[in-house]
Amino acid sequence: MRKDNQFSSDNSMIIIKEEDTLSISKTVILGIQHAFTMFGATVLVPIITGLNPAVALFMAGVGTLLFHIITKNKVPVFLGSSFAFIAPILAVANHRNFAVEGQPEIGLSYAQGGIVVAGLFYLLVALMVYAFGYKRVVDFFPPVVTGPIIMVIGLKLAPVAIDMASDNWILAMVSFIIVAGVSVFAKGFLKVLPVICGLIGGYIVAVLTGNVDFTPILQANIIGIPPFTVAKFNFQAIMIVAPVAIATMVEHIGDVLAISETVEKDFMQSPGLHRTILGDGIATSISAMFGGPANTTYSENTGVLALTGVHKSLVMRTAAIFAIILGILPKLGAVIATIPVAVVGGISIILFGMIAAIGGRTLVDNKVDFGKSRNLIIMAIILVLGLGGAVLPISVGVLNFEIEGMALAAIFGIVLNKVLPQ
Repeated sequence: MRKDNQFSSDNSMIIIKEEDTLSISKTVILGIQHAFTMFGATVLVPIITGLNPAVALFMAGVGTLLFHIITKNKVPVFLGSSFAFIAPILAVANHRNFAVEGQPEIGLSYAQGGIVVAGLFYLLVALMVYAFGYKRVVDFFPPVVTGPIIMVIGLKLAPVAIDMASDNWILAMVSFIIVAGVSVFAKGFLKVLPVICGLIGGYIVAVLTGNVDFTPILQANIIGIPPFTVAKFNFQAIMIVAPVAIATMVEHIGDVLAISETVEKDFMQSPGLHRTILGDGIATSISAMFGGPANTTYSENTGVLALTGVHKSLVMRTAAIFAIILGILPKLGAVIATIPVAVVGGISIILFGMIAAIGGRTLVDNKVDFGKSRNLIIMAIILVLGLGGAVLPISVGVLNFEIEGMALAAIFGIVLNKVLPQ
């Protein structure tokens, strides 16, 4: 077991593994860094859909802790708000059968009910994986499929990073340069804090250049209970929202594989894919039951793992506790909310690029032979469908939903891998 004070004295990559020890102070600092990184995307979904950001943060923290309990504290994951549910949430919230003029939360409550059922669908799949074995599932995800899927996860997020950075390229470049500089040139414990250094440095420059509005901090209460709401259930609303779980299930497997590749541990086997799916589903259902969005394994999480080399799951649980604190301390949450989006964008350029790079590393490490036409075709279809915006509408009776993006690309890649001869 590596001791807490044995950090590299040169500028080589430091890896903090699960079995390594960390002092409380360093664990807290790393946990706060992780929470900061997840903050933007976690609150963006409720901001877009009309759900409450404080509830989203609180339930993300609770969901992450539940996930870790179910997965035996083995998987370094922070669960954040799922972007896949944005469209169906808005569809139900604005649907004439559910929306009430002047009371938009009525429609949102029915959308919450649909998400609760989607989470329960995860439980059913987890039971199937447990019954038939994870190897039968993993057999559908060889490196020639998982490598491009992981690349799609990162590259699909690239426009998000650029869009955030374009809000103020100067601030974005400041945070980008700080993160890159700390990652490459820093020594010792500072080397695993590139994200928090980038945030602090970018924020200081933003304050000095007059790009920070302190009004939200002045208006926010010091402490307050998040405005929880209870989910309502309607079959039509469930049919609009719940089928998205088909797509997010594939995304979950892709994220778990990406995390496994990043930390070089087989989480499909231990604690088991059935446990990660179960944890994701329970976290999603409980979050939606009380007013939060669907929780999900996070691509940003993978990016932070790759960039910082901190693979200790205790750090993720510390981040979860900090997220809960943010949910009940509006003043503290308001401080973080004033961080300019461009600062986060500059950091995200590196984080999302890291994810795509991990996909490439998967192909190289497993010596995937692209001299074979079948491998080229599989990779080509995954990249084009995953990045090209392809959408496949499905309509079976009253069941109507769409499969798109990474989920659609993964499905085609999996089928081609089984159909095309070796």
